[in-house]
Amino acid sequence: MALGLLIIRLVLGLTFAAHGTQKVFGWFGGYGPKGTGGFFESIGIKPGVLMAVLAGLSEIAGGLLFAAGLWTPLAAALIILTMLVAIVKVHGKSYWATSNGFEYNLLLIAVALGVALIGAGDYSLDALIG
Repeated sequence: MALGLLIIRLVLGLTFAAHGTQKVFGWFGGYGPKGTGGFFESIGIKPGVLMAVLAGLSEIAGGLLFAAGLWTPLAAALIILTMLVAIVKVHGKSYWATSNGFEYNLLLIAVALGVALIGAGDYSLDALIG
């Protein structure tokens, strides 16, 4: 079980952190603060650049904490809150991801919540520090 939780935490956490670097630094094909901020403004999230940076930092922090299994409930909360905003502001009109729906966001919420409820596992910083 511990190895399974480690794999889940690493894949979800590092992927989530990478999405944050797209917003903050423009890495991995991202649009950086200005491009993401412009999109945020277009969907009513203002001020766009500031909110893009805050969203990106939340994704980076939540993802890295989740991957490390450190303060896992907080990490999961950052992931869940980010995904709830994405559902409400971008993906809420349909369920299926093929129709720009919230299917993927809901899956991330379920995984983050599930890990938070059962714990990060033996291969985590939470377990190491007790």
